[in-house]
Amino acid sequence: MTNRRVVVTGLGAITPIGNTVEEFWKNLIAGKSGAGPITKFDTSRHKVRFACEVKNYDPLDHFDRKEARRNEPFVHYALIASREALKESGLDITEIGPERIGVLIGSGIGGLNVLEEQAKVLIEKGPDRVSALLIPRLIPNIAPGQVSISLGLKGPNSCVVTACATATHAIGDAANIIRRGHAVAMLAGGTEAAITPLGIAGFQNMRALSGRNETPETASRPFSKDRDGFVMGEGAGILLLEEYEHAKARGARIYGEVAGYGMTGDAFHITAPEQTGQGAQAAMRMALEDAAIEPGEIAHINAHGTSTALNDKVETYAVKQVFGEHAQKLVMSSNKSCVGHLLGAAGGVEAVASLKAIEQDIVPPTINYSEKDPECDLDYAVDGARRMPVNAVLSNSFGFGGHNATLVFRKVD
Repeated sequence: MTNRRVVVTGLGAITPIGNTVEEFWKNLIAGKSGAGPITKFDTSRHKVRFACEVKNYDPLDHFDRKEARRNEPFVHYALIASREALKESGLDITEIGPERIGVLIGSGIGGLNVLEEQAKVLIEKGPDRVSALLIPRLIPNIAPGQVSISLGLKGPNSCVVTACATATHAIGDAANIIRRGHAVAMLAGGTEAAITPLGIAGFQNMRALSGRNETPETASRPFSKDRDGFVMGEGAGILLLEEYEHAKARGARIYGEVAGYGMTGDAFHITAPEQTGQGAQAAMRMALEDAAIEPGEIAHINAHGTSTALNDKVETYAVKQVFGEHAQKLVMSSNKSCVGHLLGAAGGVEAVASLKAIEQDIVPPTINYSEKDPECDLDYAVDGARRMPVNAVLSNSFGFGGHNATLVFRKVD
């Protein structure tokens, strides 16, 4: 690994509270909830009937009819957010050379919509009627594949699939590709579109989802004692990562530096975190060490904060073990209180929020907090957005399978 520095020069997002970065950030700071009754399918037979859907979205506003029809929503979202990030960065592909720009975008689940649709075709009409495009529409790696095809990017191209840690791993791995000198720039992040009959049924039956059907807007309540599960979300969050000297030479706008990255495994359980958060602690320490930054320099933690009983308690404990006395001075917040849990896209959207927090010196709020939990006793910005100096942010993502990923972003003078 070289000492090349990696910065962020473009942001892209499509989320349940905004279909551009500007709209998303405005509504996040305002504490707007993206939750509501599911409109994508009939939920009358489901126990959970609400989610955080992307709204006011028509694929034909972004794609021609053929492109819209041949790609799944998770690919649509990746393309939309990637195009926004690239455009905002001002990067000239022709000038740099397409071989020097890569794509690393992950999805935790991929094309669940087409899987359900074609499984029904198989059962009702037989194998000969199954779509020849089932596999390329289904596989998670088709998202970075289609982004590279659409934009003509011929550099490193890969996909991460680590459940809810996916996008954070993708960003960290892409930063390391640039550090090694294998690319000058990378589009990196995550995308997800799993609000489907099967997706909701699977998560509800493992009792991971909140059951507050009557009050969906306040159902996601991270760190509150009365939390009862997460709210499914969808969308994408993509960063344009660039080698620092290259970005500086062309006068690019720099949101912040990808200063540190940590990744570990719990080796404990397929869904539950290890109860002392040892893996999470190790990931945070690794990211801080990689960034060569002291714990006391972190102002804000963008928490994984899913609104599940065990996750929020374990993450709080892990933070206290890593940061010691400084933990009481940190301001934590969970974007999932507003946008729900975007699964493989969560870390990408939260990275966008982390970099906007650095840019504007504002920490987003954690909404819907109603009851103090003695085991969640840190400052979660439950009283609204905080205006404060934000020079460095630590962002956590923890996934089923025991995957832990942490990024440290810091301000660049």
